[in-house]
Amino acid sequence: MRSRIERADLLTLEAYSKVRRQMREEVIAHKKQRTLYFNPYIMLVFEDEKTIRYQIQEILRAEKIFEEEEIEAELEAYNPLLPDGNNFKATMLIQYADMDERRRMLALLRGVEDTLWCQVDNLDKSYVIADEDLERSNDEKTSAVHFLRFELSPEMKTGLRKGAALFFGCDHEMVKIGPLPAPDYLRESLAGDLG
Repeated sequence: MRSRIERADLLTLEAYSKVRRQMREEVIAHKKQRTLYFNPYIMLVFEDEKTIRYQIQEILRAEKIFEEEEIEAELEAYNPLLPDGNNFKATMLIQYADMDERRRMLALLRGVEDTLWCQVDNLDKSYVIADEDLERSNDEKTSAVHFLRFELSPEMKTGLRKGAALFFGCDHEMVKIGPLPAPDYLRESLAGDLG
């Protein structure tokens, strides 16, 4: 488990272009093991070194960034999304294919990003800390993308290492869910994020 990606961890644009297809397939498979669906429209993708490094490589490729100063700026922007051994970090995606329904639901889901929680066995719930970098909601709607952090107590970490059950939930009036058990593959993957 790494809590920081360094410049030396990244491939040059040329080297990345040679392995991009394979890396993409690996990351897609990896993300399947780190995704939790609250319903067909709301999901959490739990980030780690592999997912964030891939995102950085894709940004560098798309923007044709090769200057050291610009690469360092991307690293500074993305490194805070890595778990640090005491938390889970996730990207929450709210996805509705129909634009009108999406607009209506984002208005109804205002504040949903602040109502998520995780729980280990019967320990106290850990409520999410959302969008630490900038506010993504306003008085009219929430954003379709949020960056989340779930802080874990030492007892939660110990429990997860020993195989305790992991649950997630949401207390928003439009998405009352929980406790939703994390599938074993997700729990095991997330336990690997703990220092």
